[in-house]
Amino acid sequence: MFGHYHYFDHGADVGIEAVGKTQEAAFEYAASAMFAIMTHPSLVLPLRRVHVEFDEPDRELALVEWLNRLLGQAHLANLVLGSFQLRREGDHYVGEGWGMPWKKGAEGGAEVKEATRAELKVEQQGKKWHARCVVNI
Repeated sequence: MFGHYHYFDHGADVGIEAVGKTQEAAFEYAASAMFAIMTHPSLVLPLRRVHVEFDEPDRELALVEWLNRLLGQAHLANLVLGSFQLRREGDHYVGEGWGMPWKKGAEGGAEVKEATRAELKVEQQGKKWHARCVVNI
C-alpha cells in the first residue's frame, strides 16, 4: 500500500498527517485518520454514502473543507465513516464517504469536533503528497 497516515501530538488535540500518491489520495487518507480517532476502521461497514462537493482554490484550505464537510455530513446522518473517495478538477472537489449508522459500542476513541488550520500543510514531496492538520477533540 502506497498511502498511509500517522498521528502527532498537539496538546489536547490530535495532529494527523496523511501521505498518498496524489493530493486526492492524501486527502482520503487524512479522512481515514480523522474517523479512526473515533472508532476502529475495521468496525465500519460501507452501508451508506455521504456526498460532498465544494470549490476551493487553496489546496490547504481544501483539506480542512473536505474533512469538515465529511464530519458535518456524518453528524447530520448519524453515521460513522470508514472509506473515502475524492476527485478534483482544478479547484472543484467532489467526494464521497461510506459508512454505517452510529451505534452504541462503535465508540473506540475520542469525538472529533472539527479539522482546524493549525499545523496546516499540503505539499508534494518527490512522488508523494503530504496532507497535515490538527483536529479538535
